[in-house]
Amino acid sequence: MGEAKPSPPSPLPQGEGRWIHPHPSPTGRGKNLKEQEVIHMQTITTLQDLRQARQNLPEPLGLVPTMGYLHEGHLSLVRVARRECASVVVSIFVNPTQFGPQEDLERYPRDLPRDLTLLEAEGVDVVWTPTPQIMYPEGYQTWVTVEQIAAPLEGAMRPGHFRGVATVVAKLFNAVQPQRAYFGQKDAQQALVIRRLVADLNFPIQVVVCPTVREADGLAMSSRNVYLNPQERQAATVLYRALTAAQAAYEAGQRNADHLRQVMQAVLNGEPLARAQYVSCARLEDLQEWQGEVSGAALLSLAVFIGQTRLIDNLVIGGEF
Repeated sequence: MGEAKPSPPSPLPQGEGRWIHPHPSPTGRGKNLKEQEVIHMQTITTLQDLRQARQNLPEPLGLVPTMGYLHEGHLSLVRVARRECASVVVSIFVNPTQFGPQEDLERYPRDLPRDLTLLEAEGVDVVWTPTPQIMYPEGYQTWVTVEQIAAPLEGAMRPGHFRGVATVVAKLFNAVQPQRAYFGQKDAQQALVIRRLVADLNFPIQVVVCPTVREADGLAMSSRNVYLNPQERQAATVLYRALTAAQAAYEAGQRNADHLRQVMQAVLNGEPLARAQYVSCARLEDLQEWQGEVSGAALLSLAVFIGQTRLIDNLVIGGEF
């Protein structure tokens, strides 16, 4: 906030709903400018244009689904996809079906020109920016529901959220046809829901979950951080401090799940601006709360209001995501 926002390069019109931005190929690193292959980043809206562009993209293809207002966390996913895949598609769609009636759909930050500038610099091949009318045309009535793993934590606090997530991700997978899809661990339950979706519906897609990217003081990067005023921004570090306190207790030999939850809650209680919605120590495999001793991989997670802004964060102990 307050920083000058870079202007995107002037798009060259290439038909309805499609812009093209030239940029050097990332495979041309080390060559001089004349030797570099020049490729084009296409910004596409319609499904027809997406399907046409998809035919010309080399495989493996990596998809990075986003809701825009990109930050370094999103860009880290793009960079992993760029390293691992022959072509990369990024989707930007603020999905209305994953927002509850009292949530921040209308307020959610958006800045498409800035997003396109950032993605062009990363060597993305295609950016797909569908509209709600494209994703959910009149008469739409088909939904994807993942059950047990979507029920606790975010699922309990945000009814219908994961139905919206699972549906839109299935539609993105169907439209883009990637071989790999990239998600951040910050939204850990979402990543687990999508893994379940891919397994259950036999999508031939590898779900790649990348580490959470944090600010220097530990705050997980999130598009919603822009809502925080300076005092709230300082207070928001309490999420990471609570998680790392429980992690330190675990590493010191503490295995009692209730004690680990209490450690997190005690740190949160020390921040006047923080109001916890949930504090969890759950089995990583199914997100059921550990009872008694933690004897396997656990997801430490929490949802906390800092003022009016709801933030989530997590760490894994006793295993890997």
